[in-house]
Amino acid sequence: VLQQMSSQIRLMFRMAVQTSERGDRSEVFHPSHTSRINSVSSQFSDGPMQSPSARSSTSSWSEEPSQTNMDISTGHMILSYMEDHLQNKDRLDKEWEALCSYQAEPAACAVGQEEQNVQRNRPHGVLVYDHSRVILKPENNQSRSDYINASPIMDHDPRNPAYISAQAPLPSTVADFWQMVWESGCVVIVMLTPLAENGIKQCHQYWPDEGSDLYHIYEVNLVSEHIWCDDFLVRSFYLKNVQTNETRTVTQFHFLSWMDQNVPESARTMLDFRRKVNKCYRGRSCPIIVHCSDGAGRSGTYILIDMVLNKMAKGAKEIDIAATLEHLRDQRPGMVQTKEQFEFALTAVAEEVNAILKALPQ
Repeated sequence: VLQQMSSQIRLMFRMAVQTSERGDRSEVFHPSHTSRINSVSSQFSDGPMQSPSARSSTSSWSEEPSQTNMDISTGHMILSYMEDHLQNKDRLDKEWEALCSYQAEPAACAVGQEEQNVQRNRPHGVLVYDHSRVILKPENNQSRSDYINASPIMDHDPRNPAYISAQAPLPSTVADFWQMVWESGCVVIVMLTPLAENGIKQCHQYWPDEGSDLYHIYEVNLVSEHIWCDDFLVRSFYLKNVQTNETRTVTQFHFLSWMDQNVPESARTMLDFRRKVNKCYRGRSCPIIVHCSDGAGRSGTYILIDMVLNKMAKGAKEIDIAATLEHLRDQRPGMVQTKEQFEFALTAVAEEVNAILKALPQ
């Protein structure tokens, strides 16, 4: 039965890759061999690591997967499929090769290349598509510009982006970043890069170390900073628009140990991080702002994992990770930049599905 099921999935995957009709693609999960899963039925548990020093550290935290409507047979199919293909080492190469040949349409990036906007992009970073970019209100902007290197990412509702994938702020774009936070109604920021890595600046610090700073018309007050474990911390900001005197609380989840062009050492740690983000975000209708340095590699990987797991939690019968990634690349170039990042996304999805199945009543 397992062999027959796997053959059917392989056939559906080949059909999905071959068709160019976006609307005709059936969604089916097709993970591949990964060295990071010894066995997808391995034990999965999460709890806090003790931090040796912290401005405020959390002493006890244990969280199971949240309530889900995941189709149990789909979950078991995913794990069986993963087990069946752990030894098929060339499957990932073929899937990644097919993804690398994918071309988004339309793909014009003229606005980001305009002379006045070039300095607002990170060197060697990705540009935003003209048809899919966050547009700031020029009247509220320091430079009277509507440009920021950030892309709204839709899931199923084209009117309401689920995420905004953004490059990390530069010293000259911090006020633009907070304007985007304010105008998008954002209450959660996911930061996936350290400020510097091997002496190379990855992100300008866009918040005060203590007290408050004013960025154009946006006053940012650091309320608290909690170190959950060695890998991530959580900051709470009190954001005020000094023009209107309106205020809002914004929570930033900062993952510290994900290096550029690389993947986290542990899928489990990233999944624990994601659960905390989603617990804070639950019930909101505004987009989550996700940024690394260029807003594509690490950001794309996180968004891919979150989007696929959210689809499963809503009871999707079939999941196609490659089609979902192409959907992301239709909205921002370079989402998920390396084969290792794609492999990590597959690993993380399988681990979370395994955790959900274990948490279900037997």
